[in-house]
Amino acid sequence: MSSLPQRATAEIAPGVHVPLIGLGTWPMVGEDATDAVARAIGHGYRHIDTAEKYGNEDAVGEGLRRSGAARDDIFLTTKFNKDSHSRSGVRAAFGAAAGRLGVDYLDLFLVHWPNPGQGRFVEACEGLQQLAEEGNIRSWGVSNFTPEHLRQVEAAGLSPALNQIQLDPETGQREQLAFHRQDGIATAAYSPLGRNGGFMDSPAITVPAAELQVTPGQVVLRWHLQHGRVAIPKSADDKRQQQNLDVFGFCLTEPQMAAIDSLDLNRPPRLNPDEYGH
Repeated sequence: MSSLPQRATAEIAPGVHVPLIGLGTWPMVGEDATDAVARAIGHGYRHIDTAEKYGNEDAVGEGLRRSGAARDDIFLTTKFNKDSHSRSGVRAAFGAAAGRLGVDYLDLFLVHWPNPGQGRFVEACEGLQQLAEEGNIRSWGVSNFTPEHLRQVEAAGLSPALNQIQLDPETGQREQLAFHRQDGIATAAYSPLGRNGGFMDSPAITVPAAELQVTPGQVVLRWHLQHGRVAIPKSADDKRQQQNLDVFGFCLTEPQMAAIDSLDLNRPPRLNPDEYGH
Protein backbone atom coordinates (compact mmCIF):
# COMPACT_ATOMS: atom_id res chain seq x y z
CA MET A 1 0.00 0.00 0.00
CA SER A 2 2.99 2.27 -0.48
CA SER A 3 1.20 4.58 -2.92
CA LEU A 4 -1.49 5.43 -0.36
CA PRO A 5 -0.94 7.50 2.76
CA GLN A 6 -0.66 5.48 5.96
CA ARG A 7 -3.77 7.17 7.35
CA ALA A 8 -5.69 5.48 4.51
CA THR A 9 -5.25 2.02 6.02
CA ALA A 10 -6.24 0.18 9.19
CA GLU A 11 -4.65 -2.87 10.76
CA ILE A 12 -7.26 -5.65 10.96
CA ALA A 13 -4.86 -8.47 11.90
CA PRO A 14 -1.19 -8.49 12.92
CA GLY A 15 0.69 -6.94 10.02
CA VAL A 16 -2.39 -6.85 7.77
CA HIS A 17 -3.35 -3.32 6.75
CA VAL A 18 -6.51 -2.84 4.71
CA PRO A 19 -6.96 0.34 2.63
CA LEU A 20 -10.01 2.14 3.99
CA ILE A 21 -11.45 2.85 0.54
CA GLY A 22 -11.96 -0.16 -1.69
CA LEU A 23 -13.49 -0.66 -5.11
CA GLY A 24 -16.72 -2.63 -5.07
CA THR A 25 -17.21 -4.67 -8.25
CA TRP A 26 -20.81 -5.95 -8.09
CA PRO A 27 -22.63 -6.20 -10.52
CA MET A 28 -19.90 -5.63 -13.11
CA VAL A 29 -18.80 -8.67 -15.13
CA GLY A 30 -16.58 -9.43 -18.09
CA GLU A 31 -14.74 -6.63 -19.82
CA ASP A 32 -16.68 -4.02 -17.84
CA ALA A 33 -15.24 -5.39 -14.59
CA THR A 34 -11.75 -5.86 -16.03
CA ASP A 35 -11.62 -2.32 -17.38
CA ALA A 36 -13.04 -0.74 -14.21
CA VAL A 37 -10.53 -2.57 -11.99
CA ALA A 38 -7.55 -1.71 -14.20
CA ARG A 39 -8.53 1.98 -14.34
CA ALA A 40 -9.23 2.12 -10.60
CA ILE A 41 -5.78 0.78 -9.81
CA GLY A 42 -4.37 3.39 -12.16
CA HIS A 43 -6.23 6.05 -10.16
CA GLY A 44 -4.65 4.81 -6.94
CA TYR A 45 -7.00 2.15 -5.56
CA ARG A 46 -5.17 -0.58 -3.70
CA HIS A 47 -8.18 -2.49 -2.32
CA ILE A 48 -10.45 -4.49 -4.65
CA ASP A 49 -13.55 -6.35 -3.42
CA THR A 50 -15.19 -9.23 -5.27
CA ALA A 51 -17.04 -12.50 -4.54
CA GLU A 52 -17.77 -15.90 -6.00
CA LYS A 53 -21.45 -14.89 -6.27
CA TYR A 54 -20.62 -11.85 -8.40
CA GLY A 55 -19.36 -14.09 -11.20
CA ASN A 56 -16.51 -11.70 -11.93
CA GLU A 57 -13.45 -13.05 -10.11
CA ASP A 58 -11.81 -14.00 -13.40
CA ALA A 59 -12.48 -10.54 -14.83
CA VAL A 60 -11.19 -8.86 -11.65
CA GLY A 61 -8.01 -10.94 -11.88
CA GLU A 62 -7.52 -9.87 -15.47
CA GLY A 63 -7.96 -6.25 -14.38
CA LEU A 64 -5.23 -6.70 -11.78
CA ARG A 65 -2.87 -8.05 -14.42
CA ARG A 66 -3.80 -5.40 -16.96
CA SER A 67 -3.08 -2.66 -14.43
CA GLY A 68 0.56 -3.73 -14.19
CA ALA A 69 0.47 -3.37 -10.39
CA ALA A 70 2.54 -5.76 -8.29
CA ARG A 71 0.40 -8.36 -6.52
CA ASP A 72 1.80 -7.35 -3.12
CA ASP A 73 0.60 -3.77 -3.66
CA ILE A 74 -3.05 -4.82 -3.97
CA PHE A 75 -5.31 -5.82 -1.08
CA LEU A 76 -7.69 -8.40 -2.53
CA THR A 77 -10.94 -9.45 -0.84
CA THR A 78 -13.31 -12.15 -2.03
CA LYS A 79 -16.14 -14.23 -0.53
CA PHE A 80 -17.50 -17.76 -0.89
CA ASN A 81 -20.96 -19.31 -0.98
CA LYS A 82 -22.87 -21.63 1.37
CA ASP A 83 -22.00 -24.85 -0.49
CA SER A 84 -18.44 -24.38 0.84
CA HIS A 85 -19.47 -24.20 4.52
CA SER A 86 -17.17 -26.94 5.78
CA ARG A 87 -13.45 -27.18 6.48
CA SER A 88 -12.76 -29.06 3.27
CA GLY A 89 -15.26 -26.88 1.41
CA VAL A 90 -13.49 -23.70 2.42
CA ARG A 91 -10.18 -25.14 1.26
CA ALA A 92 -11.71 -26.00 -2.11
CA ALA A 93 -13.34 -22.55 -2.30
CA PHE A 94 -9.97 -20.91 -1.72
CA GLY A 95 -8.34 -22.94 -4.48
CA ALA A 96 -11.16 -22.14 -6.90
CA ALA A 97 -11.18 -18.42 -6.07
CA ALA A 98 -7.40 -18.11 -6.28
CA GLY A 99 -7.48 -19.91 -9.61
CA ARG A 100 -10.14 -17.64 -11.06
CA LEU A 101 -8.31 -14.55 -9.81
CA GLY A 102 -4.92 -15.86 -10.94
CA VAL A 103 -3.26 -15.33 -7.53
CA ASP A 104 -1.61 -17.63 -5.02
CA TYR A 105 -2.94 -15.99 -1.84
CA LEU A 106 -5.80 -13.78 -0.67
CA ASP A 107 -5.54 -10.79 1.65
CA LEU A 108 -9.03 -11.25 3.07
CA PHE A 109 -11.41 -14.19 2.59
CA LEU A 110 -14.99 -13.87 3.83
CA VAL A 111 -18.00 -16.08 4.50
CA HIS A 112 -20.46 -14.21 2.28
CA TRP A 113 -23.68 -15.01 4.20
CA PRO A 114 -24.16 -17.04 7.40
CA ASN A 115 -27.02 -19.19 6.03
CA PRO A 116 -27.96 -20.18 9.62
CA GLY A 117 -30.58 -22.66 8.43
CA GLN A 118 -27.74 -24.76 7.08
CA GLY A 119 -25.99 -24.55 10.46
CA ARG A 120 -22.39 -24.76 9.21
CA PHE A 121 -21.02 -21.22 9.27
CA VAL A 122 -18.92 -21.90 12.38
CA GLU A 123 -17.28 -24.83 10.60
CA ALA A 124 -16.62 -22.52 7.64
CA CYS A 125 -14.86 -20.09 9.97
CA GLU A 126 -12.78 -22.96 11.36
CA GLY A 127 -11.69 -23.71 7.81
CA LEU A 128 -10.75 -20.07 7.28
CA GLN A 129 -8.69 -20.03 10.46
CA GLN A 130 -6.77 -23.07 9.23
CA LEU A 131 -6.10 -21.41 5.86
CA ALA A 132 -4.77 -18.35 7.68
CA GLU A 133 -2.50 -20.45 9.88
CA GLU A 134 -1.11 -22.14 6.78
CA GLY A 135 -0.48 -18.78 5.07
CA ASN A 136 -2.89 -19.21 2.17
CA ILE A 137 -4.84 -16.16 3.30
CA ARG A 138 -3.52 -13.19 5.25
CA SER A 139 -6.76 -12.61 7.17
CA TRP A 140 -10.35 -13.84 7.28
CA GLY A 141 -13.73 -12.53 8.22
CA VAL A 142 -17.43 -12.68 7.57
CA SER A 143 -20.14 -10.71 5.79
CA ASN A 144 -23.74 -10.05 6.82
CA PHE A 145 -23.28 -11.74 10.22
CA THR A 146 -25.50 -10.47 13.03
CA PRO A 147 -24.31 -10.28 16.66
CA GLU A 148 -25.94 -13.65 17.31
CA HIS A 149 -24.04 -15.28 14.45
CA LEU A 150 -20.82 -13.66 15.67
CA ARG A 151 -21.40 -14.94 19.20
CA GLN A 152 -21.58 -18.47 17.87
CA VAL A 153 -18.31 -18.01 15.98
CA GLU A 154 -16.60 -16.54 19.03
CA ALA A 155 -17.92 -19.35 21.25
CA ALA A 156 -15.81 -21.69 19.13
CA GLY A 157 -12.71 -19.68 20.03
CA LEU A 158 -12.56 -17.89 16.68
CA SER A 159 -12.04 -14.17 16.06
CA PRO A 160 -13.05 -12.80 12.64
CA ALA A 161 -11.00 -9.77 11.68
CA LEU A 162 -13.85 -7.99 9.90
CA ASN A 163 -17.57 -8.09 9.17
CA GLN A 164 -18.74 -6.57 5.90
CA ILE A 165 -22.31 -5.26 6.22
CA GLN A 166 -24.77 -2.95 4.50
CA LEU A 167 -24.25 0.48 6.05
CA ASP A 168 -25.10 4.06 5.11
CA PRO A 169 -26.39 7.18 6.92
CA GLU A 170 -30.00 5.93 6.87
CA THR A 171 -29.11 2.28 7.59
CA GLY A 172 -26.92 2.89 10.62
CA GLN A 173 -27.03 -0.58 12.27
CA ARG A 174 -26.27 0.89 15.72
CA GLU A 175 -26.51 -2.36 17.69
CA GLN A 176 -24.37 -4.17 15.13
CA LEU A 177 -21.65 -1.53 15.29
CA ALA A 178 -21.71 -1.51 19.08
CA PHE A 179 -21.07 -5.24 19.06
CA HIS A 180 -18.19 -4.82 16.61
CA ARG A 181 -16.60 -2.18 18.84
CA GLN A 182 -17.04 -4.28 21.95
CA ASP A 183 -15.44 -7.37 20.40
CA GLY A 184 -12.75 -5.68 18.31
CA ILE A 185 -14.18 -6.60 14.91
CA ALA A 186 -13.45 -4.19 12.06
CA THR A 187 -16.42 -2.97 10.02
CA ALA A 188 -16.55 -2.70 6.24
CA ALA A 189 -19.53 -0.93 4.67
CA TYR A 190 -20.94 -2.18 1.39
CA SER A 191 -23.37 0.10 -0.44
CA PRO A 192 -21.79 2.90 1.67
CA LEU A 193 -23.49 5.58 -0.42
CA GLY A 194 -26.91 3.94 -0.15
CA ARG A 195 -28.92 2.19 -2.81
CA ASN A 196 -31.14 5.05 -3.95
CA GLY A 197 -29.17 8.10 -2.80
CA GLY A 198 -32.20 9.82 -1.30
CA PHE A 199 -30.32 11.09 1.73
CA MET A 200 -27.73 12.81 -0.49
CA ASP A 201 -30.08 15.81 -0.71
CA SER A 202 -30.19 16.26 3.06
CA PRO A 203 -28.70 19.54 4.37
CA ALA A 204 -26.65 17.40 6.78
CA ILE A 205 -24.70 16.34 3.69
CA THR A 206 -25.15 19.13 1.14
CA VAL A 207 -24.14 21.96 3.50
CA PRO A 208 -20.71 20.53 4.46
CA ALA A 209 -20.20 19.50 0.83
CA ALA A 210 -20.67 23.12 -0.26
CA GLU A 211 -18.51 24.47 2.57
CA LEU A 212 -15.68 22.03 1.88
CA GLN A 213 -16.07 22.19 -1.92
CA VAL A 214 -16.45 18.44 -2.24
CA THR A 215 -19.30 16.23 -3.46
CA PRO A 216 -22.07 14.83 -1.23
CA GLY A 217 -20.67 11.36 -1.92
CA GLN A 218 -17.26 12.42 -0.66
CA VAL A 219 -18.86 13.76 2.52
CA VAL A 220 -20.58 10.41 3.16
CA LEU A 221 -17.39 8.43 2.54
CA ARG A 222 -15.48 10.76 4.86
CA TRP A 223 -18.20 10.19 7.48
CA HIS A 224 -17.58 6.44 7.24
CA LEU A 225 -13.82 6.89 7.55
CA GLN A 226 -14.04 9.18 10.59
CA HIS A 227 -16.13 6.49 12.25
CA GLY A 228 -13.23 4.10 11.64
CA ARG A 229 -14.83 1.99 8.94
CA VAL A 230 -13.72 0.57 5.62
CA ALA A 231 -15.98 1.73 2.76
CA ILE A 232 -16.37 -0.11 -0.53
CA PRO A 233 -18.18 2.08 -3.08
CA LYS A 234 -18.71 0.71 -6.58
CA SER A 235 -18.04 2.87 -9.62
CA ALA A 236 -16.90 2.33 -13.19
CA ASP A 237 -16.76 6.07 -13.94
CA ASP A 238 -13.29 7.65 -13.97
CA LYS A 239 -14.32 10.89 -12.31
CA ARG A 240 -16.35 9.15 -9.64
CA GLN A 241 -13.59 6.65 -8.93
CA GLN A 242 -11.17 9.51 -8.38
CA GLN A 243 -13.61 11.42 -6.19
CA ASN A 244 -14.36 8.37 -4.05
CA LEU A 245 -10.66 7.91 -3.36
CA ASP A 246 -10.03 11.62 -2.73
CA VAL A 247 -11.44 11.83 0.81
CA PHE A 248 -8.29 12.22 2.90
CA GLY A 249 -7.67 15.94 2.39
CA PHE A 250 -10.54 17.25 4.52
CA CYS A 251 -12.28 16.51 7.84
CA LEU A 252 -15.83 16.79 9.08
CA THR A 253 -16.43 18.58 12.38
CA GLU A 254 -18.10 16.87 15.32
CA PRO A 255 -21.38 18.76 14.69
CA GLN A 256 -21.27 17.77 11.02
CA MET A 257 -20.68 14.14 11.95
CA ALA A 258 -23.55 14.27 14.45
CA ALA A 259 -25.89 15.75 11.84
CA ILE A 260 -25.17 12.87 9.46
CA ASP A 261 -25.57 10.38 12.32
CA SER A 262 -29.03 11.83 12.94
CA LEU A 263 -30.17 10.67 9.47
CA ASP A 264 -30.24 7.08 10.76
CA LEU A 265 -33.73 5.60 10.41
CA ASN A 266 -32.74 2.63 12.58
CA ARG A 267 -34.03 0.30 9.91
CA PRO A 268 -32.67 -3.18 9.28
CA PRO A 269 -30.54 -4.02 6.25
CA ARG A 270 -32.38 -4.68 3.01
CA LEU A 271 -31.84 -8.45 3.26
CA ASN A 272 -32.36 -10.40 6.49
CA PRO A 273 -29.25 -12.53 7.18
CA ASP A 274 -31.41 -15.11 8.98
CA GLU A 275 -33.51 -15.63 5.85
CA TYR A 276 -31.41 -14.69 2.82
CA GLY A 277 -28.19 -16.32 1.70
CA HIS A 278 -26.42 -18.14 -1.09
